[in-house]
Parts: sequence; structure tokens; C-alpha cells
Amino acid sequence: MDISSTALVNAAVQMQQAQTAQLAQILVLKRVMDVQAAGAMALLQAVPASLPLATDGSLGTQLNLLV
Repeated sequence: MDISSTALVNAAVQMQQAQTAQLAQILVLKRVMDVQAAGAMALLQAVPASLPLATDGSLGTQLNLLV
């Protein structure tokens, strides 16, 4: 009986440690996602809001297209 209670305690401790490790991994993932979101917003804000249309010629007077 003593062996099984020790095994039960060890299993409980291991589960607690695994839960703590998973929580730490989730927190790191959230921080990485926040950094990526900030980088994406910086890239989007660096793009000019609108480009002027061409004033003459047959191309670029109706629609701007960047390739």
C-alpha cells in the first residue's frame, strides 16, 4: 500500500509540473503573438494611405495597382 500512495503522490507532482510548464508555454506564445501583431501593424502603417491616380495616359487613371 505504501508503494501505491508514493506512486500516486509522484503522479500528482508530475501533473502539477506539467501544468506549470504548459502555462509558461502559453504565456510565451501570447507574448510572441503580441510582438508579431505589433510588427504587422507597423508594416501596415508604413504603407502610404492612398496613391494619387495618373492624370494622363490610358493606364492608372481609374485604379491604382501595385505589383
